[in-house]
Amino acid sequence: MKFQRKMALAPVAIAIAAMSFVASAVTLKVANQGDALAMDPHSLNESLQLSIVGNVYEPLVSRDRDYKLTPALATDWKQTSPTVWRFNLRKGVKFHDGTPFTANDVIFSYERAKGDGSDMKSYVGQIKEVKKINDYAVDFILDAPFPILPELFTQWHMMSKLWCETNQATKPVDRRKGIENAASFRANGTGPYRVRERQPSVRTSFTRNGSYWGKIDGNVDEVIFTPIGNDATRVAALLSGEVDVMEPVPVQDVARLKSNAKLKVMQGPELRVIFLGMDQKRDELLFSNVKGKNPFKDKRVRQAFYQAIDIDGINKTVMRGASTPVALMLPPQVNGFMPDLAKRLPFDVEAAKKLIAEAGYPTGFEVKLNCPNDRYVNDGEICQAVAANLAKIGVKINLEAETKGTYFPKILSRNTSFYMLGWTASTVDVHNVLYPIMSSPGEGGRGQFNLGAYSNAKVDELTTKIGSETDLKKRNEMIHEALKIHQDEIGHLPLHQQALNWGAKKTVDLVQWPDNGMPWKFVKVNP
Repeated sequence: MKFQRKMALAPVAIAIAAMSFVASAVTLKVANQGDALAMDPHSLNESLQLSIVGNVYEPLVSRDRDYKLTPALATDWKQTSPTVWRFNLRKGVKFHDGTPFTANDVIFSYERAKGDGSDMKSYVGQIKEVKKINDYAVDFILDAPFPILPELFTQWHMMSKLWCETNQATKPVDRRKGIENAASFRANGTGPYRVRERQPSVRTSFTRNGSYWGKIDGNVDEVIFTPIGNDATRVAALLSGEVDVMEPVPVQDVARLKSNAKLKVMQGPELRVIFLGMDQKRDELLFSNVKGKNPFKDKRVRQAFYQAIDIDGINKTVMRGASTPVALMLPPQVNGFMPDLAKRLPFDVEAAKKLIAEAGYPTGFEVKLNCPNDRYVNDGEICQAVAANLAKIGVKINLEAETKGTYFPKILSRNTSFYMLGWTASTVDVHNVLYPIMSSPGEGGRGQFNLGAYSNAKVDELTTKIGSETDLKKRNEMIHEALKIHQDEIGHLPLHQQALNWGAKKTVDLVQWPDNGMPWKFVKVNP
């Protein structure tokens, strides 16, 4: 009888225990002005995209709380010769579907990331071959020494060869060509969180990976990510408690949120520089009234645009002081920054008018500016200010501001003459700016985001040498020369370094990486 009574009570006890677990589950509600465009880690090299999928997928080398390099799916690495790196892989790691992680997945992920449709080519472009040593060791063979290879790997995520083959996702999602596959909406990583439900542009939910190989320092069991494009609505969601964390905080609302006793604003310099790019390749611009010529091929026009933009005015009125005007394509926190090149050309409307007249456009011309309105802090307002500035030298800007869902496919297809872009040197090294942004477009991801096709053979030569040079003095001399050439030629129009502004409840402890990454495994929600 006693035995039967215990048996009868067992289901009740189990049910109570289950309810207790549900009641104690911790949910983190995150809002952002945009959304990831796919769950595919190779489809878009964009900060928010990488931040989200970086909680689901993992690289060989990651970052710790302080943004220092730390082992991830590789336990250690070393150079066995000047052009060979040996990476030993972590044993016992499983993808979310239970498939073991092995060297075959590394080789597959390399081929996928360097192939058609990938936006991550520049992170693997220096690799000649990946050779399997055994199931848990691979050699990366290079054409030339490349001492910062581990830093590049922090944004290159591993995918399951078996899962991709089974789900017809062997090639990346390519929004430029309208190519979608299973990796658009589903994911199978090794990371601390799994995708539970995906509703693009509406809501994506994630759940803690109970079989994660590593330590999860935080206590979050579930993450609900909601894109809220409207600034006022996003701020209201935080004020009302509808969300726990939101970013970015509009600069005009920073003081208001700081004054709320229940909230905090996390701020810091971001590794991102916002800049304008110009088509310098076509003989005739797209979306312009100038026929048979490309004004942007003339340095005088590029300089006129530069000196007509009142960057201090933009900082004061648009950014409310939350940006730092720059003269280089990298901020001071990035290795290779050159202080003696940090002075901008003076804002001078009359000088700009003279330059553009000398170039043959005394009454200016008309051109379209492509700009996102849900990607960077106050991006739409920045572009409006630029358009107003350029109108003073006779240039009519037809501003096309749009969601990044249509903006990125357009500009990454180079279907643009004049565009805004932001770039984060996630390796914290100048090579990650020189190679993808300032080098001539070519193989291996070289110049993949140099969308205006600025080209200088000497910059290309120096970039290659900078990647291999281990003598710091020689390397810095070459960096200085490359940056000076690009600056003198006005290859791009640098605007400002963006500041990070996250809003959160005071009960939420977060780690804010300088690349704007939000690693959920470090988040702790306090009572």
